[in-house]
Amino acid sequence: MAPRGCAGHQPPPPPSPQAWVCPGKMLAMGALAGFWVLCLLTYGYLSWGQGLEEEEEGALLAQAGERVEPSTTSTSQPHLIFILADDQGFRDVGYHGSEIKTPTLDKLAAEGVKLENYYVQPICTPSRSQFITGKYQIHTGLQHSIIRPTQPNCLPLDNATLPQKLKEVGYSTHMVGKWHLGFYRKECMPTKRGFDTFFGSLLGSGDYYTHYKCDSPGMCGYDLYENDSAAWDSDNGIYSTQMYTQRVQQILASHNPTKPLFLYIAYQAVHSPLQAPVRYFEHYRSIININRRRYAAMLSCLDEAINNVTLALKTYGFYNNSIIIYSSDNGGQPTAGGSNWPLRGSKGTYWEGGIRAVGFVHSPLLKNKGTVCKELVHITDWYPTLISLAEGQIDEDIQIDGYDIWETISEGLRSPRVDILHNIDPIYTKAKNGSWAAGYGIWNTAIQSAIRVQHWKLLTGNPGYSDWVPPQSFSNLGPNRWHNERITLSTGKSVWLFNITADPYERVDLSNRYPGIVKKLLRRLSQFNKTAVPVRYPPKDPRSNPRLNGGVWGPWYKEETKKNKPSKNQAKKKQKKSKIKKKKQQKAGSRSTCHSGVTCG
Repeated sequence: MAPRGCAGHQPPPPPSPQAWVCPGKMLAMGALAGFWVLCLLTYGYLSWGQGLEEEEEGALLAQAGERVEPSTTSTSQPHLIFILADDQGFRDVGYHGSEIKTPTLDKLAAEGVKLENYYVQPICTPSRSQFITGKYQIHTGLQHSIIRPTQPNCLPLDNATLPQKLKEVGYSTHMVGKWHLGFYRKECMPTKRGFDTFFGSLLGSGDYYTHYKCDSPGMCGYDLYENDSAAWDSDNGIYSTQMYTQRVQQILASHNPTKPLFLYIAYQAVHSPLQAPVRYFEHYRSIININRRRYAAMLSCLDEAINNVTLALKTYGFYNNSIIIYSSDNGGQPTAGGSNWPLRGSKGTYWEGGIRAVGFVHSPLLKNKGTVCKELVHITDWYPTLISLAEGQIDEDIQIDGYDIWETISEGLRSPRVDILHNIDPIYTKAKNGSWAAGYGIWNTAIQSAIRVQHWKLLTGNPGYSDWVPPQSFSNLGPNRWHNERITLSTGKSVWLFNITADPYERVDLSNRYPGIVKKLLRRLSQFNKTAVPVRYPPKDPRSNPRLNGGVWGPWYKEETKKNKPSKNQAKKKQKKSKIKKKKQQKAGSRSTCHSGVTCG
C-alpha cells in the first residue's frame, strides 16, 4: 500500500522518444527525483518514528539563528533534565510490548539505560515529595493519601529541596508542569522551594485546555500559574502537553548553555480527564475501548512532545552535556485507559502494578549506553544522585533515604540499595483480618504497609485493588469480564510474601512457606516505623474556596489571622500586668485619702 501522503499521486508517464535527448533526459530525471523526495518527505511526515523531526529541527535552528551544538562546554556540571509522566502504566511504552506507539521513548531508552527494577510510589504527591527531598513519606509526614486542594498542607518547609541544593552550586532551576505538593501558603509555592521560575498547575489534575478544576460542587477554580500569579496572559487555550513543551523550548532558547541548568518537566499527561487533540486519535481507531483509545492518543502526543524537547536540547547547545531522566510517577489506572500488564494491581496500590514504573536515563555522558539496569532503584535515589552529579553536597546531619546510583546506571555496578520501604500508612482503612497475632507479635498486620528487602517483598493490611488486567480486557465489555484474572481479598489474609525476582507478577504467595522471612521483614518494618514522624493530613479549610480568591486556586492562609488571637502565654502576661496596674491604682488612691486629712483605718 502506498504511503498516505503519496496515495493521491500517479507515477509520471513514460517520456516520449524526443525526451531521450540529453537535456530532456536530465529534465525527466530531475522531475522524477523531485517527485521521489516530495513523496519521501510526505511519507516521513505521516509515518511513526519519523514525525516532523527534520522540519522541526530546521525551524528550531532558524529560531536560534542557526546556532550549532558547541563541541565543548565551559561547565563540568551537566544539565539535568527530569521528565515526569503522570499515571503512565508499566506496559504503556513500545519497548514493553504496548500497542501504543512511542517511537521517541523507545529510541531514547534504547540509546540510554533502561531501568527495569525501578520503583516509585503508588500515587502523585508521595512520588513527587520523595523525588524532591530524597526522603520516604514516613519522614515528611505525607504517608497518607495525597495533598488535596482544600487542605492547609504542603511539603514541610524544613526540608531542603533538590532545586535548593542545586542552586547552591550555581544551577538555574526551572519547573514546568504539575506541582501537587501543596500551596495553602505562599511559602509552599514552587518559587519559594528552590525554582527560579514556575509555569504550570498546583493541583493534581484539571482540564487540559481550560485549566479549570472542581474539587467538589461549588469548589471550582482556575489552575494555571506563572511563578506566583495566575497565568491569564499566558493561557491561549492550548492543550497542556503542547503548552508545557513550548515553555520548555522558550527556556532553552533563552538560557546560556555554558551555565548549568536543572529543568523539571512534570507533564499532566496521561492523567485523567482523558483529553487529546483530534489528530492523535487517527492511528488508534482499532482500539475498541474509548478510554484506552483516548489514553493512547494522549500518550502519543506526550511522546511527540518529548521528541520536541530533545530536539530543542540539541538545537540550543545543551544535549552533549545533558542527562535526561524519564519516569512515570506511579502505575496506570485501567479504568482510565492505563495498563500495567503483566503486573498485578494498579495505581493507588502497593502491588507491583502500582509502584513499578517505566523509567530510563538517556545521556551522551553515560559510559555503558544501550544497556538494561536490573539493579534496585527508587525515586528517592534521584536526590543524592543529581546533587552528586552537580558537584553539590548533602549536609551530614540531614538524614535521607536515597542513594547515589549514578555508577550503577552509567557503569553497570551493583546498586548500593538493598531495600525499599514502599510505605507505612497508619491512617488507611485497616484490614479486618489483621492483628498483632498474625504479625507474630512484631507488627499489627491490620496496618497498610509494604517493604522490599533484596528479592523479598512483604505486604500487610489492605494493599489495594489486586487484579491482573490483561490487554484483551480493554473492550467495551468493561471490568465485569475480567473474571479469569480476578481474586478476592476476603480470605482472611493480611500478610503476603513474594520473591519478586522469581515471581515479578506476584502470583505465588509464600508467607506460609517462609515464616522466618516474614518475621525478618516485619522486624524491618517495625524499625522503620520507629523513625516515622506524625502524619500530616489536616481537615478541609473552607477558606481555600477559589471564590474567595478571585476564582483561582492559590494560597489562602494569612499570618494575620493568627496574630489577632493572642497565645495563652501572652494572655497570662496581659492578666498579670492588669492586676499589677489595679494594685498600683488602689495604693495610689489610699495614699491620696490619707493626705486629705481623713483617718486611714
